[in-house]
Amino acid sequence: MWLLILLVWLVIWAGGTYWYLFRKPSPFSLESVRPPGPREFDQKKRDKVIKQGFSVDKVPQNLDVIVIGSGIGGLTAGATLAKAGKKVLVLEQHDQAGGCCHTYIEKGFEFDVGLHYIGQVHENSLLRIAFDQITEGQLEFQELEPHFDTIQIGLGDQKREYTIFSGKHEMKAHLMKQFPNETEAIETFFKIMKVSAKKTHYLAIFRLSGTPATDFINTLTKNKDLQLIFSYFFYGVPPKESSVLINALLIHHYKRGAYYPKGGASEIAFHIIQTIQKYGGNCLVRAPVSQILVNEKGSAYGVKVKKGQEEVEVHAPVVVSNCGVFTTFQKLLTPEIQVKHDIQERLNMMKHGRGSFLIFSGFDGTAEELGLVSTNFWVFKDNDMDKSMEDFFAMSKEEAPDNIPMMFITVPSAKDPEAKIRHPGKSCMTILTMVKYEWFEEWKNTTVRKRGDEYYNYKMRFAKNLFDWACTVFPKIKDKLVFQDVATPLTNMHYLGAQRGAMYSAEHNVERFYAETVARNRCSTPVKNLYISGQDVFSCGIAGALHGGLLCASTVLDHIVYINLLLLKKKLKRKKARELAQLDKKKL
Repeated sequence: MWLLILLVWLVIWAGGTYWYLFRKPSPFSLESVRPPGPREFDQKKRDKVIKQGFSVDKVPQNLDVIVIGSGIGGLTAGATLAKAGKKVLVLEQHDQAGGCCHTYIEKGFEFDVGLHYIGQVHENSLLRIAFDQITEGQLEFQELEPHFDTIQIGLGDQKREYTIFSGKHEMKAHLMKQFPNETEAIETFFKIMKVSAKKTHYLAIFRLSGTPATDFINTLTKNKDLQLIFSYFFYGVPPKESSVLINALLIHHYKRGAYYPKGGASEIAFHIIQTIQKYGGNCLVRAPVSQILVNEKGSAYGVKVKKGQEEVEVHAPVVVSNCGVFTTFQKLLTPEIQVKHDIQERLNMMKHGRGSFLIFSGFDGTAEELGLVSTNFWVFKDNDMDKSMEDFFAMSKEEAPDNIPMMFITVPSAKDPEAKIRHPGKSCMTILTMVKYEWFEEWKNTTVRKRGDEYYNYKMRFAKNLFDWACTVFPKIKDKLVFQDVATPLTNMHYLGAQRGAMYSAEHNVERFYAETVARNRCSTPVKNLYISGQDVFSCGIAGALHGGLLCASTVLDHIVYINLLLLKKKLKRKKARELAQLDKKKL
């Protein structure tokens, strides 16, 4: 009798699970992916997609979803919901869509703002399948050289250089060649990388997610250079305050290769928006949202958009915010909602991230003439990241520009094979470091590009020191510089809507990845029908924000879209296996 009851219960449980997972149609399909079309080089035609200005007549009728912010997280959520049958409107405050994926052209140079390279988009990877679905196969990637990163530590005669190679087996083997006495430490770290990548979906219950990187790495090795390499991706948090799991995932991200979008980073928004439009939606820029509308029952039902001196209401039963938890809860909700306990509780789980400082430099000359390469350079003054970051961020405003401890150098024109077609005879470089918002705060109420000589001279102190440092890596660029633009945290606030200029949004400290925080930091919010997407849902970067978009779409649909992606992955792997088998038969 008990056996029969148990059997019935198991059947009901299995049936219920199947019904929950598969009761709704998939937003994704192999049939929606088509061969990439010819690249669109006509900037006017591109602007019709990524720079379509807001007006009431361009808002689709009978909207299902409004997405605030056109970064990759918002666009991913929007495209997934559109393919699930929802009519979606994406609203962007800047004059160009894409968020950190947008590029800008100045004096004949094209600069990427936030996408410098991306991993895990090899054939039939989950991330590649997701990109193929939200762009319907139109986004292409260029695989970069296996030597994708160089790490320099120290100055002058004390400088050491290490190279990071991609490759399923080559990455570890190459690192062991450079540290022959540290094979056990490297072996252990790579095991952590593998486990972290395979069990990411168990993040909330994974012990290592709440383990500080420094504490764990100190148990592996006493070699300070190797300790730095295990945490060399700096995103504003020193290793002692960051999660070893997140640091391991960042390195693992490039194990199967580093890539760059063919045609530049703006190709991402250009193609995703067309997917949203195909299903009846739209993406409109110069559409700053001033308020999320919430009714007396506590449910979001639309937004107010600033249009000149007026505010226009746009209504939809679902609102997705891709502009971060701080902007969403502290700026877009009315004061009486902001002060509610559950809103404050959610805010208290996060801290503001560090501001970003970027230098965009344009040169006359090709990559070959200037000795520029697709390899990124991570440059550190010494191998103690914890101390150097702590010392730097404790400095006064006056001391900081002359004591920058680290920087990142990327050359987008050397990564995109089509850059020489769009901008022949020119090269561009982006230099990035992390800074303290408070150093620039006194100018927060000034107007962009009209902040005065004092502000200009101050930011140029940072810029000169960083550029001179970059010239020690690429000596030929110094005399070929013809254009330079500098972005401070205030610039990022204006163009990207980034709170305190933090391009990586909320701080990625170890507390954020404690089990309880991860479990509570969901896409749903205390305001009914209001959802969060992007970097604040999971983690920073293009891939992290994209996953934030997929998680958000899953929450809105009450349907786990990852199940659909995994089923597509199985189909594609079987298809590939059949193709390889046929090739083998032909050879025989």
